[in-house]
Amino acid sequence: MFFPESLSYSLKWLFPHRPYVPSSRVIFGKVMADCGVDLYALPKEVRDQLAELDLELSEGDITQKGFEKKRAKLLASYLPNADVILPDVQLSGGHSGEPMTSPEASGPSTSSASKHHRTHRSGGARDERYRSDIHTEAVQAALAKHKEEKMALPMPTKRRSALVQSPGDACTPPDTSSASEDEGSLRRKTAFSVALAQGLQSPDYWINHSVQSSSTSSSASSTLSHGEPKSQPQPQPQPAASVLADVLAHMHIENSVSPDVTSSATAQDRGLRMDLPPAVRGMSRGQSRSSMLDTADGVPVNSRVSTKIQQLLNTLKRPKRPPLSEFFLDDSEEIVEVPQLDPNTPKPEGRQIIPVKGEPLGVVSNWPPALQAALARWGATQAKSPALTVLDITGKPLYTLTYGKLWSRSLKLAYTLLNKLGTKTEPVLQPGDRVALVYPNSDPSMFWVAFYGCLLAEVIPVPIEVPLSKQDAGSQQIGFLLGSCGVSLALTSEVCLKGLPKTQNGEIIQFKGWPRMKWVVTDTKYLTKPSKDWQPHIPTANTDTAYIEYKASKEGTVMGVAVSKISMLTHCQALTQACNYCEGETLVNVLDCKKDMGLWHGVLTSVMNRIHTITVPYSVMKACPMSWVQRVHIHKARVALVKCRDIHWAMMAHKDQRDTNLSSIRMLIVADGANPWSVSSCDAFLNVFQSHGLKPEVICPCATSPEALTVAIRRPGARGAPLPARAILSMGGLSHGVIRVNTEDKNSALTVQDVGHIMPGALMCIVKPDGSPQLCKTDEIGEIVISSRAGGTMYYGLPGVTKNTFEVIPVNQSGAPLGEVPFTRTGLLGFVGPGSLVFVVGKIEGLLMVSRRRHNADDLVATALAVEPVKTVYRGRIAVFSVTVFYDERIVIVAEQRPDASEEDSFQWMSRVLQAIDSIHQVGLYCLALVPANTLPKTPLGGIHVCETKQNFLEGNLHPCNILMCPHTCVTNMPKPRQKQPDVGPASMLVGNLVAGKRIAQATGRELGVLEDQDLIRKHQFLSDALQSRAQTDPDHILYVLLNAKGVAVCTATCAQLHKRAEKITATLIERGGLNTGDNVVLLYPPGIDLIAAFYGCLYAGVIPVTVRPPHPQNLSATLPTVRMIIDVSKAACILTTQPLMRILRSREAAASVNVKTWPTIIDTDDLPRKRPPQLYKPPTAEMLAYLDFSVSTTGMLTGVKMSHAAVSTLCRSIKLQCELYSSRQIAICLDPYCGLGFVLWCLSSVYSGHQSILIPPLELESSLPLWLSTLSQYKIRDTFCSYSVMELCTKGLGTQTELLKARGVNLSCVRSCVVIAEERPRLILTQSFSKLFKDVGLSSRAVSTAFGSRVNLAICMQGTAGPDPSTVYVDMKSLRHDRVRLVERGAPQSLPLMESGTILAGVRVIIVNPETRGPLGDSHLGEIWVNSLHSASGYYTIYGEESLQADHFNTKLSFGDPNTLWARTGYLGFIKRTELLDASGDRHDALFVVGSLDETLELRGLRYHPIDIETSVSRAHRSIAESAVFTWTNLLVVVAELSGSEQEALDLVPLVTNVVLEEHYLIVGVVVIVDPGVIPINSRGEKQRMHLRDSFLADQLDPIYVAYNM
Repeated sequence: MFFPESLSYSLKWLFPHRPYVPSSRVIFGKVMADCGVDLYALPKEVRDQLAELDLELSEGDITQKGFEKKRAKLLASYLPNADVILPDVQLSGGHSGEPMTSPEASGPSTSSASKHHRTHRSGGARDERYRSDIHTEAVQAALAKHKEEKMALPMPTKRRSALVQSPGDACTPPDTSSASEDEGSLRRKTAFSVALAQGLQSPDYWINHSVQSSSTSSSASSTLSHGEPKSQPQPQPQPAASVLADVLAHMHIENSVSPDVTSSATAQDRGLRMDLPPAVRGMSRGQSRSSMLDTADGVPVNSRVSTKIQQLLNTLKRPKRPPLSEFFLDDSEEIVEVPQLDPNTPKPEGRQIIPVKGEPLGVVSNWPPALQAALARWGATQAKSPALTVLDITGKPLYTLTYGKLWSRSLKLAYTLLNKLGTKTEPVLQPGDRVALVYPNSDPSMFWVAFYGCLLAEVIPVPIEVPLSKQDAGSQQIGFLLGSCGVSLALTSEVCLKGLPKTQNGEIIQFKGWPRMKWVVTDTKYLTKPSKDWQPHIPTANTDTAYIEYKASKEGTVMGVAVSKISMLTHCQALTQACNYCEGETLVNVLDCKKDMGLWHGVLTSVMNRIHTITVPYSVMKACPMSWVQRVHIHKARVALVKCRDIHWAMMAHKDQRDTNLSSIRMLIVADGANPWSVSSCDAFLNVFQSHGLKPEVICPCATSPEALTVAIRRPGARGAPLPARAILSMGGLSHGVIRVNTEDKNSALTVQDVGHIMPGALMCIVKPDGSPQLCKTDEIGEIVISSRAGGTMYYGLPGVTKNTFEVIPVNQSGAPLGEVPFTRTGLLGFVGPGSLVFVVGKIEGLLMVSRRRHNADDLVATALAVEPVKTVYRGRIAVFSVTVFYDERIVIVAEQRPDASEEDSFQWMSRVLQAIDSIHQVGLYCLALVPANTLPKTPLGGIHVCETKQNFLEGNLHPCNILMCPHTCVTNMPKPRQKQPDVGPASMLVGNLVAGKRIAQATGRELGVLEDQDLIRKHQFLSDALQSRAQTDPDHILYVLLNAKGVAVCTATCAQLHKRAEKITATLIERGGLNTGDNVVLLYPPGIDLIAAFYGCLYAGVIPVTVRPPHPQNLSATLPTVRMIIDVSKAACILTTQPLMRILRSREAAASVNVKTWPTIIDTDDLPRKRPPQLYKPPTAEMLAYLDFSVSTTGMLTGVKMSHAAVSTLCRSIKLQCELYSSRQIAICLDPYCGLGFVLWCLSSVYSGHQSILIPPLELESSLPLWLSTLSQYKIRDTFCSYSVMELCTKGLGTQTELLKARGVNLSCVRSCVVIAEERPRLILTQSFSKLFKDVGLSSRAVSTAFGSRVNLAICMQGTAGPDPSTVYVDMKSLRHDRVRLVERGAPQSLPLMESGTILAGVRVIIVNPETRGPLGDSHLGEIWVNSLHSASGYYTIYGEESLQADHFNTKLSFGDPNTLWARTGYLGFIKRTELLDASGDRHDALFVVGSLDETLELRGLRYHPIDIETSVSRAHRSIAESAVFTWTNLLVVVAELSGSEQEALDLVPLVTNVVLEEHYLIVGVVVIVDPGVIPINSRGEKQRMHLRDSFLADQLDPIYVAYNM
């Protein structure tokens, strides 16, 4: 981009060079004087018009742009060069280096300098590369603005053991390579205002406005009110709790908060809902609803977790950003919200840039034809001339390598490489082969000899870093480089070889990802002197590759940039011309001589010009930061090659050394001067050393790139000549890729210095960084591309990537190419300023594209560092990178925490970084993590390895000690919440379904058939009759066999034995119980035959049995209250139990949990008298009650259902038909026998059907895992029934022991059906794993299936023997959230596999119904499963006889369709699909798929989620997540994850859990709770008790390892 000469001149005139005053800035056009116009010299009418314009601007009648345009027009005739159009670059007065003119100005400068010395050793020093007084002021101002508006921001909760240990050796690994070398790791100093620091000491530091700037919480249900009380000034600090109370007292939840879906009215109507005792429930349901939901401030302040949740809710209540715009959402497709472009977004307005040409490359007669020729010349003619001086660790010269020695040693090495490795016929190396150079930075002379030896041997050197360990950060990527370059030989020094990690045999280890390497030591004593007749071949420089320099891409891949011989020579010539190098000069080099500027200036160009190079290695700089300045002084060096960190270190270590003189320097080359934050380092250094002879014009920043080599360098100015101006740019403009003067907010400005002109002989353009290389406009930021003979030629061995970088042809706006000359992408972002000066504002690799806006990682680091890092950040080590989550990049900041930083300091720092970055950069952070000091992966020179850090973050290997996730702030592209259509009745839904050609979703099991024989009817109508009948007709037939843990039958029961034992119990009940017919009797037995006998004893006595699981002796406090509650609710008149259990009920331990004095009559049935009852009770009608079935559901409800004799006999008959159960059959049962289908199979089915049941109590498996499987094998069982928990035990415990089982003779080929009994969605992954694992011991892949029952009907589906195999379908999860069923192919994205829940039982009808409208649904919809069957329960057992509940769930009619049939509502959601399979009758089979419990579904953003789906995703997120559970509280999604690994992994889970839920379910997690294994309560059926967990969480009873509140 060319600026016309007149424009260039006028800019110089507009910005006269003023003495530098730190942190002063010039706002372009702010004052007339800045334009060189005397206001009072203007005519009065012009002054009046200007005043009117000012008034219009202040009142908002005119935009800033319009104001400037009109003002420029008014002043045009009073400015010289009136035709100038001013570009949008704001330039500030000259270089900071000019001497202060006034004593007032110089005073503070010296005092601040001396203050630097006193404080520079404080541990939390800042990276000076990013230091800027102006920027620090901006951050202070931004934070001060936030301080006025406080906001409740909850601190994470951390278990003490999970905290980072106190500052001891254990917590901080030794700092092997000091943090301060590389870009992100430099010594930093703080400059934060004292007032601000004082303001932060009050205890309410964290109730701060951290997320005031956050975007709307994207959930529909979280659009909370905007009401925000102004916080009153506090006269004195208050305790945190009272401050919290005050904050909470002012806040309330508006009625726009969605209802608490987890405890909604429907859930309560489901049955008798109990206020469980605290031990069982954690908190009574009533309390949870009223005090926690209705009043936001009703949370007890001492309840840590719940207080914080309340704070979090309040935090999310007041979003600052506007809500997401509405748009039409097609029901079938979830669309990601694309943030609409702001119409006020600045757009480039300039003309198209014209390529900028560098000065021509001069032709000098004595330039050598190749670089090796220059070395040969100096080696022969100037053998005594010093080439390289190496320093020892103290900074004193160790030895000097002369040009003669360099030449002779390089010659020896070249000869050795070509002639002494391998044989004459088979040499190891051929010219053109690639060789790795592995030398430490502290041994430059060996490196020089190796490099020039390779050039003379015509092999290609590939300098790399010394690998420190097998798992070195980036070692694998270096391996990729060596592989792509075909390197198999490495040159190194003897000392370095000894230091490499070895195997036990003494061989060098195989580094991760490296090819096999041969190692050659190049010390002089191992080299051979060349024979007299041998001369190296030194051809004229051509396009063959001379050397390969490595570079790391943004993704972390390391590639080799090949530099040809002609490029190397041309680059040296261009540098010689640009820097005006002269023969015999002295150069001090502080940079790494293996690559970049250190190699180009310090090794190549210096030899070409016979320069004496003094190398100051990194190890010397660590020990003596002033060493390079002392070398300049002692050797009167003309040129110094440094980075900002070296400048800063020298300035900090400067102790008024009056004898230091830097007047000899004509050029101080700042290698990273392209970094925008280098300005302040240069200015500060000049302030300190100007009095030591340093001239302002010698500071020469430059811009470089591994691909294009040197891009631009500032030429040293003439003494006293005006210094180049600076641009003060708006960060807002930069984020949109345009150059704009910063006029509005001085806090968000970036001051950039130029990096001089482009290199001689080069041509430069600015092109768009993404897409086709289109030329930018003059006011647009783009990527700098260079065409030059002095650049890299390719990525070696990677032709595909090469084309996109080294062969770019820029195109104009119409798409036409700019010519045929290829350009090279430099990876630098910048623009061309006045006088063709190059300005760089960032690098492509540091570019973060968030919501279409560009942010630079370095800028974010600078802002974070300006936020008072001294207390928190260890040596200013901060890494910034982006991760792609949910279709956009999200910014992550990771910093090392000082060992002595407190939790409060860390959290305070994180909150303030959030505020500062939001204010200054207008971007939200996704995650902020602090890790222990010295634990981030390091680059070889000690900087942070950002790619490896990002990899660790994504893999959960970062191990942070503090973390703050802020997804609500930055995720602004969430899909629009679903809004259900009102006024859609069942009829219209039905019509809609039929129009769409869908059938009504209903299915029927086969016919039950009618019993003709009256005797059979009588025998089978009542189970008590069936048992008596069997005792008479087949007394010795064994009905039950009970096994112990060893597989031994400890008890058997024939028909007669069972009948007699039942009679004894009946007699005892009549004698001791004092019971009336119809009284309830609790049966409290361990699983066994006693329980069965007691059940029939109750039937014989005419009382109603209630089976209850006995309390666990080791956990009475948790299990006994449930027993007590069932006894109380059922109004039991008597308890039948065993002697041991009776003792437990009356024990002292029991008295601690319940009132043992109020138990009903307790009868132990261990030693019964041999009495028979006078008569056995016969119920008058089959509709009489047979037993009560009590169970606590997963939602925490205790429900008891009534089972009549008719229902029991019908159910037993259905099961008999489905499973073909006859007297000759044997089945094995490994289930809990206390409720549901487990109880029916254990106690009732054998008596009805006559088959033999082998009973295996599930508890016995804990002591003998193979018990169940070996029983199946031993007894040759064909049909077995188990629970998911049993199957999981076997899968986890025996999955790896199939060979051992085989050896024991276990063979499962006999098993025809293995049915899992459950009241939930089939666990497909578990059943498939079980089938696959035990296939080796003969289990058929078709054997495993599931059954489904519910509270209202204990058995709806069960896989029978005759029906087709259960089918599996894949449904689209997005549709499922909209209550629609769309089948997709296996492996489709967002697909969910579902298995059929078994064949529908005989005599059962099922229909799918809309739970709200109660109308039937089509088979493409998800709805509630309603069931019609003779074996449905007759109703809930209610103590107050609430018939309305019974009518609602047990005798419900459809609102449309078939109005006469009575249905029972199961409370489960599912759908029916007609399959291609045929059932027993030859019709197409209708499969029922259960999706989940209606009570447990989470209504979020208007969509329906099933907890199990989110939990499946969470459990996949990290290897250490053993189990997880989710629930909601108001509009927050809470994820509880059990950590199976070490506690230091706890915080790794937080971002991974947040990511996976966002990616797969489009939900933002509100709270992540990390707990120990076993904390999530699971009932006997293996179902998670999510509501118990929720109540424990709200009552702060979980003892979590860590609780993270996602902002």
